[in-house]
Amino acid sequence: MAKGKLALGLDIGSSSVKMVLLKESKRGYELQHFGIAPIPPEAIVDGALMNSTAIVQAIQELVAAQKIKHKEVALGVAGHSVIIKKIQLPVMTQDELDEAIQWEAEQYIPFDINDVNVDCQILSQPADGNGTMDVLLVAVKKDMINDYTSVVAEAGLVPTVVDVDAFAVQNAYEAAYGIPLDETVVLINCGAAVVNINILANGITSFTRDITLGGNLFTEEIQKQLGVSHDEAEALKVGGSAGGDADAVVPQEVERVIHAVAEQMAGEIQRSLDFYAATAADGRISRVYLSGGTARIPALQRTIAQRCGVPVEILNPFRNIEIDHRRFDPGYILDVAPMAAVAVGLGLRKPDDK
Repeated sequence: MAKGKLALGLDIGSSSVKMVLLKESKRGYELQHFGIAPIPPEAIVDGALMNSTAIVQAIQELVAAQKIKHKEVALGVAGHSVIIKKIQLPVMTQDELDEAIQWEAEQYIPFDINDVNVDCQILSQPADGNGTMDVLLVAVKKDMINDYTSVVAEAGLVPTVVDVDAFAVQNAYEAAYGIPLDETVVLINCGAAVVNINILANGITSFTRDITLGGNLFTEEIQKQLGVSHDEAEALKVGGSAGGDADAVVPQEVERVIHAVAEQMAGEIQRSLDFYAATAADGRISRVYLSGGTARIPALQRTIAQRCGVPVEILNPFRNIEIDHRRFDPGYILDVAPMAAVAVGLGLRKPDDK
């Protein structure tokens, strides 16, 4: 990869905005800037921006706090408005595919083709050049892209790359751990509202799915069952002290609620992995990597490992990135690492990437 300026990775999640700026060096990548700004609950619902003003403000606060001069941004999208499918098409060149994909895509997409932006990538081709090839097809509703690029522009930045969260996590994973050849690994990114599943077989995406469940479910259940406020429930969820009246809550009660929600989420994840195992030629999964803010709930990691019967590891996107410990607190970086996976993956993109 030619040395050059990288885009500012901006992950607009449903509970916070994460920002990462990396720099390419002779030894790999260096962390230049990193920040997280919370956004109000309900600012983003099902991927739709309900409170653009709060999101613009969070982005501007991060840019100001980090003193970032860099304007070009890579951002990610996920959820119902994003369709990812692996399809088979007759063998053709990438240029021929780019021309044909608009027609080919129509039969695979549940939206009007005029309402979506379509992109595609050839995954594998037969050696003899005959027969069919595997193609990854991605379609995202234009409305969603417009909404997200608008808040970035309103915050005074320039959106240059729009990626899909699941693939941004894959970028971060490959930079940190290498490409997993000869095995099947699962990347599960658990955000506040959506879980992205991306199964890589021999380094190639074989299956993706977005599940509309996330960390908010833990918060809501703790709130509902234990009668505490949203902020107190958030603190209890990640094992902190809630403060106020909520300190009277018995830890076993919190544990019980968290375990029940973890079971529900792990069950949904397991159904997706079972579906993949039933449809893939070699469906054996060797390892699961967990990222996203919800990955910081220990019960979820344990429950997924028990349900799926494979090792589950917390993804550290900073693993191969040089970090100056005079500027960044290593304990803090390690703590928030799972939350930064999408932002790091986006920060690995170049502004002129196609």
